[in-house]
Amino acid sequence: MKMSDLKPGDKGTVLKVEHMGETTGRLMDLGLHKGASFKVVRKAPLGDPMEIKLRGTLLALRMKEAESVVVEKEIPAAKEK
Repeated sequence: MKMSDLKPGDKGTVLKVEHMGETTGRLMDLGLHKGASFKVVRKAPLGDPMEIKLRGTLLALRMKEAESVVVEKEIPAAKEK
């Protein structure tokens, strides 16, 4: 699944960042590397950009950048009664 497919409130873990030239290194410098956990905070009204929270930091990513990040969506645990 691509990061761009997630909706506000969704949580996930980065599986890999696909090659985008110089942008790949910059995304990894910002903390988007394999195993990093994040939460989608919000998306702009037209969907671009999106804001994520990663290690206590808010990052805004263009949809093109978010499409290059392969993630695993966290499935919320069932609430106990």
